[in-house]
Amino acid sequence: MIKVLYFARLREQLGTAGEEIPSPAEPTTVADLAALLHRRGGVWSEVLAEGETILAAVNQEMARPETPVEDGDEVAFFPPVTGG
Repeated sequence: MIKVLYFARLREQLGTAGEEIPSPAEPTTVADLAALLHRRGGVWSEVLAEGETILAAVNQEMARPETPVEDGDEVAFFPPVTGG
């Protein structure tokens, strides 16, 4: 299983703070996981639409789209945050 967490406006828009999804049979990446969620349609396709800036972390470390995701990993998706 892969634990997926959603933060800030993503959590609000999706109506959930997280979920567990079955690990794919073949190797996967952060981009693959986002695409899988996007294919759910509805609000999922809006929030994770191409061109939307969404950041990710795998096991609490910043990740890139090509970062591998394996069984047992925790993947967090969140919008960019600015501060000052």
